[in-house]
Amino acid sequence: MLPISLMAIALVACNKEWLQPKPLSLYEPGVTLKDPGAFYSTLTACERNMRHEYFGDGAPILTEIMQSEVAVEGTTDKAGPQMDMDVSLLPDAELNNINNTRVGWYFNEGYNGIKYANTVIDNIDNTKFKDEAEKNAILGSAYFHRAYRYFKLVHQFGDVPFVEHVLDHPKDDFISNDRWSILARLKKDLEFAYQWVPDNVDRGRTSKSACGVLLMKVCMALTDFDRAIAVGKEVVAAHPLMKNRFTGNKTKAHTNLMFDLHSVEAKLDMSNTEGLMYVVAYPNAEDPTTSPNDRIQIMRNAVPYWNGGGIKTPDGATGTVSPSPDGTPDSLDLNKTYGRGIGRLRPTWYSTNEIWRSDKEGNDLRGPYNHDSWRRMEDLLYNNPSIKGKSPWYGKHFVKPAAMSVEDTIRLWFPWPHYKTFVPDPLQATWAGGQTPWYIYRSAEVYLMLAECYYWKNDPGSAATAMNEVRTRAGAMPLTAADINIGEILDERARELYYEENRHIELVRIAYTYAKTGKPCEIFGGHIYKLENISGPGGTGSNVKQMGVNFWYDRVVSRSNFYNKGVKHKWAEYKVSVHHILWPIPTAAIVLNPNGVINQNIGYPGAERNVKPLPVE
Repeated sequence: MLPISLMAIALVACNKEWLQPKPLSLYEPGVTLKDPGAFYSTLTACERNMRHEYFGDGAPILTEIMQSEVAVEGTTDKAGPQMDMDVSLLPDAELNNINNTRVGWYFNEGYNGIKYANTVIDNIDNTKFKDEAEKNAILGSAYFHRAYRYFKLVHQFGDVPFVEHVLDHPKDDFISNDRWSILARLKKDLEFAYQWVPDNVDRGRTSKSACGVLLMKVCMALTDFDRAIAVGKEVVAAHPLMKNRFTGNKTKAHTNLMFDLHSVEAKLDMSNTEGLMYVVAYPNAEDPTTSPNDRIQIMRNAVPYWNGGGIKTPDGATGTVSPSPDGTPDSLDLNKTYGRGIGRLRPTWYSTNEIWRSDKEGNDLRGPYNHDSWRRMEDLLYNNPSIKGKSPWYGKHFVKPAAMSVEDTIRLWFPWPHYKTFVPDPLQATWAGGQTPWYIYRSAEVYLMLAECYYWKNDPGSAATAMNEVRTRAGAMPLTAADINIGEILDERARELYYEENRHIELVRIAYTYAKTGKPCEIFGGHIYKLENISGPGGTGSNVKQMGVNFWYDRVVSRSNFYNKGVKHKWAEYKVSVHHILWPIPTAAIVLNPNGVINQNIGYPGAERNVKPLPVE
């Protein structure tokens, strides 16, 4: 059943730890939502839900990144992780497990966020506010949060039930609604939110500019590029990029502007004009032993598994240890210098090499040519104290073994953007990534969205100008109109928005836009995509692996050096199919809805029972 039935959801915040909602009672609007503070406390549940997408071991955002050309699942020591999508992405598979996939998390928690937002929307007229502006700001924030979940759901799961009210009884007759009509409703709601929600808000709260970014995304999905451009220009005018160093890190060696921008200090700094929406976990504000998911754990997820015993010295000794014993020199304390990773998020050759060109990104602060920003395995030093005095390799740089296994090559040996992954974790013995605010939206993404809008409008000169705002800030060479195509735009997003953007969603949105507009795709020979059968033919043998059906599939398999390339290890082979553009609706949601029809996506078992989705009125 959709997780939107009656339950205890009325929440209040406590003291300065406003992001920790406390349940007061069962849902009783007259008791719990009686003043503006109670409404804001209910919205806090939405904000907390947003944070959980990015925080914790095996965070859901990894699934979004792995279902793209940017990275794959790297944990090669077990069966189950999402490598062979023909097996991992079945409706009755284990869809919400940190060791498998988090597809189910997005479905369940999407509807939880919708429920919290609807609680505010349904009860907004039952309370007295100081004025209309206060009321509309709260209502606009609730519209934002509902739209935030539905924008994800329609790009991850397609046609889904649109629920616009809190339920006062269990419901088992949901009907799938048409994705396009859902997007149209979101646009209407977000126009209201963009008008009324203020811009000057606390970290973690919904801002006018955040509403503007989501409005842009919805407008782009509906091909209303002119409105998206108008909003984007307003947002970047109010929130310029940070182009000068601005944190205490500027006095530290081996740092740069990108370190500043992505440091914990920058995300706490109220002078940071670039951040538009954050999720928050303030350092030392919450007990990390009782609230492990309040730690970003990005180093655990995205740094190679250098401590797994697979890193051997050339003379065969185990080369690493973590945590380091007291008295270990800083250069040998790999745990506190880089973080203790387990290699869940394994980047592709595309993201570590292909998009970084020596002639155009050779001086880019975001890329591997800058050895302060990126780290290579060869930068690390063998630090196992048991080989000190016994092996000449103690304290020397790593050397990749010539005969390293496939499993170890995938999980233990790859470069990574250290400037973005390094989040100190001082309350832990092993540093996985501590507490920090995290960007959801930044002005840099708005510039890249503007560039894409100009691309769809066949204005490559304006697209290049918008992209160059981001590129020149980072030190990359400016682009010209002749350089612009959808591949260049996606490459720039990959350079700028690693571990921020919902990469799979953005590729799916673009796939639908190609199919809806009929614009020839220049990076695939001018191919024209169609909305009909965008997920493939379905039916028996639906695991289609052929180019030309949808842009998402073509982009992933043409750029990833893993999927459908025969890359395998002892547990799995990396595979995707055309229909994985959309994820399966979990079986439980369909089975526990006997008096309605929630459609299954084409290509998955059960799709043969689908009916025409209803429009949202």
